[in-house]
Amino acid sequence: MLPSPPRLATLDPYTLPKAPLTTQPTPSLSPTFPYTWQSNPYTSKRTWPPHFDSLSPKHRFSLERRYRRRAKLKWARPTWTKGVKLAQWGSILFVTVYGVLFMEGPERQKGVFSGIRKWYGEQSELAAGARGGKVVEDNMPAAAKPTGV
Repeated sequence: MLPSPPRLATLDPYTLPKAPLTTQPTPSLSPTFPYTWQSNPYTSKRTWPPHFDSLSPKHRFSLERRYRRRAKLKWARPTWTKGVKLAQWGSILFVTVYGVLFMEGPERQKGVFSGIRKWYGEQSELAAGARGGKVVEDNMPAAAKPTGV
């Protein structure tokens, strides 16, 4: 009779060896402080919050101004403000350019901006001619156009 192969270790949690019981306590995760509030040698110079009734109006105003400035700095969102400003100016510019150059009134009536539109059309034709291209009036794909045979 042949000897049986050695048993491979399994990862069955019921057959794994158990950790020995220890009597050492687990370390505490909360920090320990060497002082209590009664034995603290680093006492504060002023009581906070101060009694506003006992302060002079000048000192009260300076505290309020300091708090207002710190709160304003804390809640400032420069990236968000910049993004909102860019979005607003972009939409204003888009609507203005679209309204002046491309939007047509009812039944193609002449508007206030017809001179600007005419000038813009001439400039775009000149730019297309300088590039060696031509202005295409229709937007039909080249594959769908009939060939002149």
